[in-house]
Amino acid sequence: MSENFLPYGRQSITEADKKAVLDVLESDFLTTGPKVAEFEKIFAEYVRAPHAICMSSATAALHLAALALDIGEGDCVLAPSMSFAATANGAAYTGARIEFMDCDPESGLVTPQLFTEAADRAEASGNPAKMAVIVHLNGEHADMAGIAEEACKRNIRLVEDACHALGTTFVDRQGDGHMVGACRYSVMSTFSFHPVKTLTTGEGGIVTCRDEALANRIKDLRSHGIVRDKDRMLHIDMAHDQSGDLNPWYYEMQTLGYNYRLTDIACALGVSQMERMPEFAERRREMKRLYDDLFAESNLPVRTINSDEGVDSVRHLYPLLIDFEAIGMSRAEFMQKLRDNGIGTQVHYIPIHAQPYYKQINPELQLNGASDYYEKVISIPFYPDLTDDDIKRVVKSIAEVMR
Repeated sequence: MSENFLPYGRQSITEADKKAVLDVLESDFLTTGPKVAEFEKIFAEYVRAPHAICMSSATAALHLAALALDIGEGDCVLAPSMSFAATANGAAYTGARIEFMDCDPESGLVTPQLFTEAADRAEASGNPAKMAVIVHLNGEHADMAGIAEEACKRNIRLVEDACHALGTTFVDRQGDGHMVGACRYSVMSTFSFHPVKTLTTGEGGIVTCRDEALANRIKDLRSHGIVRDKDRMLHIDMAHDQSGDLNPWYYEMQTLGYNYRLTDIACALGVSQMERMPEFAERRREMKRLYDDLFAESNLPVRTINSDEGVDSVRHLYPLLIDFEAIGMSRAEFMQKLRDNGIGTQVHYIPIHAQPYYKQINPELQLNGASDYYEKVISIPFYPDLTDDDIKRVVKSIAEVMR
């Protein structure tokens, strides 16, 4: 390769990020220290949610979201097939049965109609859904208002998998603006801090919510089910000394929890990265606009994905939809030719319902929208450190390969 390789995504790390991590390494706390609370506070303020609880991964966040809503063995949970496996796995860890939702083949998003179809299938099976996970795929906002209207009728609680959509804003039906993560139409939202996401802590995730009781339950579940709050103790005599103060060593395991904590090291990186969120968000918007314009001018046989009216997306990915049969080339061959030109690509995602684990549970399920989207989608380089010239090079390489 004569030019630098451009992966489909990567982290953006500065000297300030490195210093933030080093400062923690030289401090008294490597985990469960002050940086955790600081990161949670900053993040909650950014997405305009009252509560944010960070943990070791977004998969852990989805797992605890389901547990906090008392999802358990045999309960039905709706999940989109067009997503990463963790979107379904979080609820499946509780023993829940997953009913998969199809997607719009042009956007990859679950629509209110597709949500309703999956909810109807669950009811027809005799096991109505109790919870649904809605993904804002690529950073585009699903129609949460329309989905919530139907979910409310059926008493289905909504959790947003917003791992792709940190920074995305939308306007509701009343004309008011909201940030994804503020839980305008859901009980909880989850985010990922994997290196290719908009913001990274190395690994990590977070849950945001508006309900204090839910927030406390998630905090308990992420740390072994252990409670240290004086006012929540169950064994009063054991917990307190003669003056009524909490014994300094005392804690209670009040439920079966997990070790899903996030370290101070990771949270220090998160705090530093949060200072750059306005910069990250604006650069991702600029990159989307440039790609949109270049592909519109190119007349190449590719389809891009548009934002709905009122949505200002901060893209995690930039997908193209290509009819590979029509261009006379397999997707694998297309990706390899781009790689030979120094351009990395990826496919997001293989439909979850087609994965062997879930296929054996429901072998007859056919979701045409997800299958059609999957057959055509490819993700091209998209991360803040790309220059405008890099983006032009990507589009030029795609044109050359197609010719």
